[in-house]
Amino acid sequence: MRVYGGKEIRNVAVVGHAHCGKTSLIAAMLHTAKMTPELGRVEDGSAVTAYDDEEVARQTTMANAVAFAEWNGVKVNLIDTPGFHMFVHEARAAMMPVESALVVVNACTGVETMTDRVWRYAMEVALPRAIVVNQVDHPKADSRLGRKQMIETMQAKWGRQVVPLELPIVDEKGFHGVVDLVTMKSYLYEPGGSGRGEPGAIPHALEADARLAHEQLVELVAEGKDELMEEFFREGTIPEEHLISALHEAIREDRIFPVLYTSGLRNVGTDHLLDYLKIYAPTAVEREPIAARAMSSIVVAHGNGEGKAANGYTQEEMVMRPIDDKEPLALYVYKTMSDPFAGRISFFKVVSGIARNDTAVQNFTRHEMERLMHLSVMQGRKPMEIQELHAGDLGAVPKLRSTLSGDTLGDKAHEIFLEPVSTPEPVMTYAIEPKSRADEDKLAPALHRLMEEDLMVRFYRDPYTGEFLVAGSGQTHIEATVSKLKKRYHTEVTLKAPKVPYRETIRGHAEAQGKHKKQTGGHGQFGDCRIRMEPLPRGSGIVFENNIYGGAIPRQFVPAVEKGIHESAARGFLAGYPVVDFKATVIDGSYHEVDSSEMSFKLAARLAFRKCMEQAKPTLLEPVMRVEIEAPDEFAGALMADLNGRRGRVQGMESAGSGSLVRAEVPMAEMLNYGAALTSITQGRGSFRMDMDHYDAVPQQLTEKIVATARRPAGEEAED
Repeated sequence: MRVYGGKEIRNVAVVGHAHCGKTSLIAAMLHTAKMTPELGRVEDGSAVTAYDDEEVARQTTMANAVAFAEWNGVKVNLIDTPGFHMFVHEARAAMMPVESALVVVNACTGVETMTDRVWRYAMEVALPRAIVVNQVDHPKADSRLGRKQMIETMQAKWGRQVVPLELPIVDEKGFHGVVDLVTMKSYLYEPGGSGRGEPGAIPHALEADARLAHEQLVELVAEGKDELMEEFFREGTIPEEHLISALHEAIREDRIFPVLYTSGLRNVGTDHLLDYLKIYAPTAVEREPIAARAMSSIVVAHGNGEGKAANGYTQEEMVMRPIDDKEPLALYVYKTMSDPFAGRISFFKVVSGIARNDTAVQNFTRHEMERLMHLSVMQGRKPMEIQELHAGDLGAVPKLRSTLSGDTLGDKAHEIFLEPVSTPEPVMTYAIEPKSRADEDKLAPALHRLMEEDLMVRFYRDPYTGEFLVAGSGQTHIEATVSKLKKRYHTEVTLKAPKVPYRETIRGHAEAQGKHKKQTGGHGQFGDCRIRMEPLPRGSGIVFENNIYGGAIPRQFVPAVEKGIHESAARGFLAGYPVVDFKATVIDGSYHEVDSSEMSFKLAARLAFRKCMEQAKPTLLEPVMRVEIEAPDEFAGALMADLNGRRGRVQGMESAGSGSLVRAEVPMAEMLNYGAALTSITQGRGSFRMDMDHYDAVPQQLTEKIVATARRPAGEEAED
């Protein structure tokens, strides 16, 4: 395969709402560029970037996938991204290694929730964007009025910089061509064909629209440059060669967001989309230098005369690393794929320098050496080996020992660290149980491989409930993870709603004596202590105080009293949940010179603790989550009504992009099934995130129900 320089490389993220046709559009572009012999389809898994069994089964993209097209002397690297809200963090991660984004909009449904969200993600990192109106061949998308309304809607959302670069040709034959508003030529296609258009005359019905759209495009391009404005006023237009270079610059500087029209399913307009990427999209080396942290050595000389000595230290500084072959080698790993046969495959961007096969590099994140063997470019899941990759290109390498997503690698002598893209916290957690002993042995290794591939997956043991938990961005995400466990690693598990980590506490003061006395002949057991318990503010934990005077309890037995209280608190009183936020003070007691021991005083403390709990008005505490919900404005009322029904307290609401952001505090017990409820309320257009905020008292009627259904740990009474 040919090696490309940075000026010949276009890195593009294809983003948009779920089911807008991103994967089919990429498949059509690859077929048009003759990278695939047939037009790939998502439905049968033949689309290059739809290779995961779970994605094919669910008919939706769940992780970034990479492909490339060689087109008229340039290499176009395409990253196919998910559009479903549970996986949209992948789209955000895909924006780091690219220089532009194609925002795909469904011609029938227009701008949707995730379309607007990925647009804002791109805007945050100043990523040049083009809008691709896809599926124009749909019967509901073929009217002139609908096209104009869609442009007006996008201009209202994203500014008057949204301007058509093409007009679709739609008549009784359906969508079968485009008018290029730069060259003022039309191109006609055979639907379902090669994707390469034949020049033709602009249809008479579109001539007036085309002239008006051309003038608006020229005017908008000229606005940014004085010399172009002068030429525009002097000549009444801008020559084609000047317009092309000015348009390229305007797109790169985010002054224009061009609109193009395609049909991925019928392969119409894809050659012009590839031409757009070649002519107008920023090249890999046109990207602004990337901010990174570097370590510099400082040498300090001391001493005098010829006996000078020097020592040194390092300090961190921010540097701007340009995309340039002449700079030291630096690679950023933006994706990891765990293949059951090939092992771990690391996808990277060559930030600077030239990556060559069989090169030793330093992992600056983990401070370990790695070797780049079998350097490749990826066509979906198929690696194509290559000897070297230049600055700005995207590549992959298998079987790196310790490298994971977000790591920076490079020349050991020029340490540099690129800040990884932040991953949001999971919003849904399930308890997970292996179905057999064999599954139990395989579960942890298999899940850790999936965690390397998907940074949103978490796997851990709850220290309070003892359950193994798997967390993700939603029910579909977790179910897909479980399905991968079964299909890839032959590990079967059962999912259950997790136990809510309730706590117990006290609302009143109490004082009680605990005496443990046992005589069975010979050496006996004797321990006697009196403790006082009082409530503390939320989050205080357990405070123990020794208030013994006069040696009522010898000093060496006081720690046993404290241990007995802590052990009893961990076992709970009402429903077996840990008791927290109280102060226990040992104030009196007695001992026997022969029969007293640490165990005797620990058991005495347990008895005193239980008697105090009976008097101190025990109650349950529940975790309360801080919740943020994003959804279109029309669902705000229904969302707040639903939150009130979940015992939530709405903290406020504000505008967020094209929708509303609702903030609330809601008990965790009411949020365990919220993902499915939110999807139902908002028709799949809402998303939420939540974090633990604080503990609060459970209402009395719910406390009685929780206590009635809870099982106390076996053997507790016998030990006391």
